[in-house]
Amino acid sequence: MVMARSAMERALAAAANGELPAEDDALALAGMEDLGRLLALAGDLTLAGHGRGVTFSRNVFIPLTMLCRDVCHYCTFAKPPSRSGAAYLSLERILEIAERGAAAGAREALFTLGDRPEARYATARRALDALGHGSTLSYLEETAGLVLERTGLLPHLNPGLMDDAWIARLRRVSVSMGLMLESSSERLCEKGGPHHGSPDKRPERRLATIDAAGRASVPFTSGLLVGIGETRRERIESLLALRRLQVEHGHIQELIIQNFRAKPGTRMAGAPEPSLEDQLWTIAVARIVLGPRMHLQAPPNLRPDELARLIAAGIDDWGGVSAVTPDHVNPEAPWPEVERLARETEAAGRELVERLAVHAEHARDPERWLDPATRPALLRQCDGMGLAREDAWTAGALADLPKLATSALGVSKPIAATLARLEAGECATENEIEGLFEARGADLAAILSAADARRAARSGDVVTYVVNRNINYTNICTYGCKFCAFSKGAHTLGHRDKPYDLPLAEIVERSRQAVQRGATEVCLQGGIRPGYTGHTYRAIVEAIHEALPELHVHAFSPLEVWHGASTLAMPLADYLSMLRSAGLSSLPGTAAEILDDEVRAILCPDKIDTAQWLEVMRAAHGVGLASTATIMFGHVDGYRHWARHLLRVRTLQAETGGFTEFVPLPFVHMEAPIYLKGRSRKGPTWREALLMHAVARLVLDPLITNIQASWVKMGPNGAAVCLTAGANDLGGVLMNESITRAAGAAHGQELDAAELERLIRRAGRIPRQRTTLYGVPPDTRTKAHEGQPNEGRAVSPALAAGGR
Repeated sequence: MVMARSAMERALAAAANGELPAEDDALALAGMEDLGRLLALAGDLTLAGHGRGVTFSRNVFIPLTMLCRDVCHYCTFAKPPSRSGAAYLSLERILEIAERGAAAGAREALFTLGDRPEARYATARRALDALGHGSTLSYLEETAGLVLERTGLLPHLNPGLMDDAWIARLRRVSVSMGLMLESSSERLCEKGGPHHGSPDKRPERRLATIDAAGRASVPFTSGLLVGIGETRRERIESLLALRRLQVEHGHIQELIIQNFRAKPGTRMAGAPEPSLEDQLWTIAVARIVLGPRMHLQAPPNLRPDELARLIAAGIDDWGGVSAVTPDHVNPEAPWPEVERLARETEAAGRELVERLAVHAEHARDPERWLDPATRPALLRQCDGMGLAREDAWTAGALADLPKLATSALGVSKPIAATLARLEAGECATENEIEGLFEARGADLAAILSAADARRAARSGDVVTYVVNRNINYTNICTYGCKFCAFSKGAHTLGHRDKPYDLPLAEIVERSRQAVQRGATEVCLQGGIRPGYTGHTYRAIVEAIHEALPELHVHAFSPLEVWHGASTLAMPLADYLSMLRSAGLSSLPGTAAEILDDEVRAILCPDKIDTAQWLEVMRAAHGVGLASTATIMFGHVDGYRHWARHLLRVRTLQAETGGFTEFVPLPFVHMEAPIYLKGRSRKGPTWREALLMHAVARLVLDPLITNIQASWVKMGPNGAAVCLTAGANDLGGVLMNESITRAAGAAHGQELDAAELERLIRRAGRIPRQRTTLYGVPPDTRTKAHEGQPNEGRAVSPALAAGGR
């Protein structure tokens, strides 16, 4: 007894320390009777691993067939041919169910079916033959693929036992699969046990299927059925069997701890159901044995009045909830309405968050976990965390602005602690910044409020803008950045805009027109055209400066500077000094995209890397050239990459002080090649876009005091909202912005100064025209722009996609 107690204490201590208990110690928990202690530890571990979020998936339940060769003694899903109606749902019926689900907001198609009914029933064999299939799995393959193609719903399959070949085939038409282990106890398969006469319920066969799914990198759901005659020790043995597979493959995305329900008409109709306390014990032990990061689910329709207690025991997921189809496995238990589920989850101190059929951790790594055929459908629907997009807003589109979800909960302890550290002037860590980007509800409101307060402390109610013109002097480029719809080369000829290369005289003339309209700045960026050298860039700024010496030339991304210096074999500092002497006044901080080579290897593998971008900026600042800094986010990146980007910009600014502003540029997806090929998300969500402005304000302040909202990307109304989330600048009137337009944005033509000022005043702020370096423009320049008509010129897709 003393040894068992000691092992039990070791298990609890290991879990409390964030470690997985040793197997022998975990088994000792079978004797743990202190439910309160288990629940307290499990609750702490769940908060540590998942915060306050409790996820769910909007799904539609498609019972492909209710025939099954097994005879589990508690099951009412499987029916003999005489009671099942048609052996299989028809293609028409399946699509009708899926389309109803999609219309009701479902994102997941849950296919459930019996195990190999054709091995038992001639009816099944005849039906399959009429459908043109030799097996149930073959028909499942066709129907899941059809639903994916026709409706965009993400198929989650529960096909029963499978071999490696079938797992590989079904992986091409689904984003996840599942198979309940139920129990690893062979004893339950003996005569008199619930699994007697069910060959597919043999534990070693089910574990072999789960193992094969891990080898095939299939996101997988499994779980325990509690109360069918197993002992508590056997439950822990089952958890450990699954844990071994998870440690080896990492593919188990969630475990369901489901309580047995006695159903009339079954052999176990009179069997006792597990008590709530017994299920809570099992959930808590599962959390302790499997660790804080494992997702644990308890079906909410099976304990509809005990949701708060299930949460307290350690669950962080409610599973699938359907608005249009019943739970065919437990038809007596209706799904709760999502609104009620949200209320009860919040009453328990948590926030309901929608996920997809793939849990976030696996969705964030689609190259590993998803077949190329299913990735586009998933990426279209997920945010930067891998959860479901909360709204239909996308950068660059003409649409009403979404409303942010509210919450009656207070600010969470981790977010409150991070905000307090930032308020005290400390630098947040990468993990803390990542946590800020995950914020929703009350946490989100607190971050936006803190950023707005910091903005007010730095710049009051003044919102600045610059009168400028963009000149994208060529759209011909040798680089193959996968996000760029602006550049044209041999690989893009004939796509949308034609290749062009402006002569020097045209560049100077456009600059002269800009000055006549009151511009204080001309911003120049272009592709890396074959034949361009460092002398090309020098000639451009020299020509403008000689003709218009008073005009601020804000030109050349770090990529262009790197290319120019390389072609002349000059050190960066020397080359930048040469450009400055020729008339260059400052640099746009574009070509940054995401300053993390993990992302750049996918997004722009042949472009300068993170260290090179920072090296150009360090050299520019060193020779007296100020610059902006940008981030283009919402494609193949994640919150950790955003945090790294902000910290790298902050570190360089602490060293040089050369950044004048930070400009968040949400990815415009519509015409971006990487999106059209199904390899990226469709830009950030509205919540993420607001958070980027707010978090940038909090993390970069006081080193960078200007945060710009891009009306080209966010839309004028969206940019105005950003003024309440930390932004104090609206950038430029642009006159000719073409990069974002090439990417498919509906914004990005031109807003004249009067329109910008009206926008700022409607937001309750004070407009003020500025120079590029945040000085006061001469009266002559301010007056020159007054009354100038908006010519409605197309905005350069290059600047819209690349920003200032």
